[in-house]
Amino acid sequence: MSDWNTAKETARGILVRHAKRRAAQTITYGDLVAQLPISLEANDPRLSVMLDEISKEEYKAGRGFLTVLVVHKSGDLMPGQGFFKMATECGAVFIDRERFWCDAFKKVITYWQNN
Repeated sequence: MSDWNTAKETARGILVRHAKRRAAQTITYGDLVAQLPISLEANDPRLSVMLDEISKEEYKAGRGFLTVLVVHKSGDLMPGQGFFKMATECGAVFIDRERFWCDAFKKVITYWQNN
């Protein structure tokens, strides 16, 4: 397995563990990259590619947008612009980003806490 795929599977595992927690919680971009086996910064464009790949795979498998759990450390405390762009590319339609984020978060948590 390539370093990229290992890092991607590590990230996916971290997110699944967060989703399965009884008190499910978000994780910041910085906290996520700190746990990966490759060197990335929170604002590294490669991280966006990785998160997009994970979410698209999870969405196609019927488990929702798993990377909905990854959020900014400060400010709006929500996923970045790339998350919403990726969701739109997958066919999501929404007017209110915050409501979409909450609904997508609930879907992921519900799936992982029941499976």
